[in-house]
Amino acid sequence: MKGEDFALLQSLSVGSVVLPNRVVMGSMHTGFECHPERFDELARFYAERAKGGVGLITTGGFAPNFAGRMKDEPGTLERPDQVADHRKITEAVHAAGGRIVLQILHAGRYGYHSAVVAPSPIKSPINRDVPRELGAVEIVQTIADYANTALLAIAAGYDGVEVMGSEGYLISQFLASRTNHRQDEWGGSLENRARFPLSVVRAVRQAIGADRILSYRISAQELIEGGLSDDEILWLAKQVEAAGADCLSTGIGWHESAVPTIAGTVPHAAFAEAIRRIKNVVSIPVTASNRINLPEDAERLLVDGVADLISMARPFLADPAFVNKIRDGKSELINICIACNQACLDHYFTGQIISCLVNPRAAREVQFTDEPAAVIKRVGVIGGGVAGISAALEAGRRGHHVTLYESGPEVGGQFNLAAQVPGKEDYGRAIEGFRQQLRAAGVHVRTGERIEIAALERENFDEVIVSTGVTPRLLDIPGADDPRVVGYTSILDGSVKAGERVVIVGAGGIGHDIALTLALGEDHRGQTVQAFERRWGIGGPATLPQPHRSVTMLKRSPGSFGKNLGKSTGWILRTELKDLGVRQLAEVKYLKIDADGFHVEINGQVEVLPVDTIVVCAGQTSVRHLADELEARGQSVRLIGGAKLAGELDAKRAIYEGAVIGNGI
Repeated sequence: MKGEDFALLQSLSVGSVVLPNRVVMGSMHTGFECHPERFDELARFYAERAKGGVGLITTGGFAPNFAGRMKDEPGTLERPDQVADHRKITEAVHAAGGRIVLQILHAGRYGYHSAVVAPSPIKSPINRDVPRELGAVEIVQTIADYANTALLAIAAGYDGVEVMGSEGYLISQFLASRTNHRQDEWGGSLENRARFPLSVVRAVRQAIGADRILSYRISAQELIEGGLSDDEILWLAKQVEAAGADCLSTGIGWHESAVPTIAGTVPHAAFAEAIRRIKNVVSIPVTASNRINLPEDAERLLVDGVADLISMARPFLADPAFVNKIRDGKSELINICIACNQACLDHYFTGQIISCLVNPRAAREVQFTDEPAAVIKRVGVIGGGVAGISAALEAGRRGHHVTLYESGPEVGGQFNLAAQVPGKEDYGRAIEGFRQQLRAAGVHVRTGERIEIAALERENFDEVIVSTGVTPRLLDIPGADDPRVVGYTSILDGSVKAGERVVIVGAGGIGHDIALTLALGEDHRGQTVQAFERRWGIGGPATLPQPHRSVTMLKRSPGSFGKNLGKSTGWILRTELKDLGVRQLAEVKYLKIDADGFHVEINGQVEVLPVDTIVVCAGQTSVRHLADELEARGQSVRLIGGAKLAGELDAKRAIYEGAVIGNGI
């Protein structure tokens, strides 16, 4: 298909503004919003996406007043003296040929500070503070504050605004009987509870006039008890349209919902039918969102009439040129978002500036250069895992002559193994994209050969980067050579099929992934939308999966399992293992393995665990002998990834190190 034939690339009128295509960069907090002194960096971040062809950008949320802030730091747009800083953003985006709207977000009881307010004084389960109930006069003032922020946004050069009305923030809190227990005109019936959001839309419409975009982010599904029903959402959609919105951007769930909405375990485009229902009852454009990261899925949603626009947030962290690559007929070069959340959401939740695991340039654009290298060098990269790939790509793109060596049959390293874990299938798609990018960057890839020192010396490389990765640590107890003892790589590469009774040694991220893989069974990869809905009780009672095996996890250290898993995704994995009946034992002393089983000591008591397979996930050690030999011969070597530092696998660090080294040559 030619670029111009894609529905994604067709223009669309949103209100009086004509967008050049149907792709929206969805709102995400970057961490810059609270730091006006870093708006130059934020401007470059957005401008890079505008240059990449996206039709419309939505900023991270800015609060309309002090009480509406997300965190106990700046993050509002409420005063004229703030306009100049925002002009840095809009001017950069417009200079790059893009369009951008500012999202107005009042956090309500989701704010992490002592001044939080809400319709009713009901504490959120994900927050520490009980909100103060808004008085009637304050509600009217808050509506005016939304309008004021919208007016300031237009003065700053934004092409419009988006009113955040979903995902559990203040507007959701007014709408839901779960959080609105008021007895005045702002509570009670749905019509009264909707008075606040509809008043906000009308006030904002009046403030910005008819020639700027007014988007309203609406929940397509609330996924929470006491939230709006499907019929109530459709009623609200029609009311918001009548109040003056130009388009409806869909969100899914509340942040306190016990249902995954954007993690890798969620099937692609899982919420399409909920979005379609909204499109069927309104005449303004509707934007689809949530777990849309592949160009073919985005295209299908438009062709099938699910939505008029496609919103993607994290995919534009992974690849700012997503749209241009489609237009140029090079979709295979897109850097795919793997929905890991490790460098985006998890960064934000821990007070860091967001970035992207598969694209460490994201929000670090000022640290990297696209200029051709002043001196072209011969660069050898030893090891084709993600660290080596990252280094080779950056060096190749700057014009160096790069050779990437991989002893295995294909590049990808641990990512190829991770792709076998249920919910991580996109890792495989990412590796395929990396392979195509290596080809496009002119990197010479040599697989299936173990490089020798003499061969490297003959190549006469100016720079050698060693990313030979890690090797799994072995058990060191009597019986560790028992054939039932295997490494996690043997499970994931399919060379060993686990028995019915499995013991997993180690409780890091790999141990949890192995436990899920074996408890679910190898045939549970890539679940359907219907299976996902049944599993998580969407539209009916949850149907928990039946365990495929008996799985026990062991660790030597005290404390609960999974504390170091991702902040935004760890709860999902912990829930899945609990529901699958995975047994977890801490403070275990490993004694021996014999014909009777795995002998352990727990709380001073010896227990023999009957076992068919023991999977060792007890950490890694660096593979760096080649680097040591090269350095001994006087070759300057740069170590990256697992070869530099082993321990728990850290693809985020490995890819970043590779990118920095490769780009700096």
